[in-house]
Amino acid sequence: QVQLQESCSGLVPSSQTLSLTCTVSGESITTDFYHWTWIRQLPGKGREWMGAITFTGSIYYHLAPRRRASISRDTSKNQFTLHLNSVTPEDTAVYYCAARRGWSDSSDDYLYWGQGTQVTVSS
Repeated sequence: QVQLQESCSGLVPSSQTLSLTCTVSGESITTDFYHWTWIRQLPGKGREWMGAITFTGSIYYHLAPRRRASISRDTSKNQFTLHLNSVTPEDTAVYYCAARRGWSDSSDDYLYWGQGTQVTVSS
């Protein structure tokens, strides 16, 4: 069973960088065909797929936060990380890491989820 756990971020000052790490257990992040993603839920809105890193290390981003987002991984720790630069209060959301086998940029298609972590950007 794949399990994911986001690090806690809490309150982030505006214009700073948000950094979140997802620790994976039950499966290696290099296992064939797995895609590891970051998804966020903005207040009063649906979930937004932000980007993913694949089992090969290829990275894909959603168009909207693309210029500010960076995803990486540490295979020795079985973790992957999201950095979001120059945050504003509009980035306040619950952030999730999630996984599935095979490609999808739809959050509804992801089978394995972390519990989510609330990030609040202060103005």
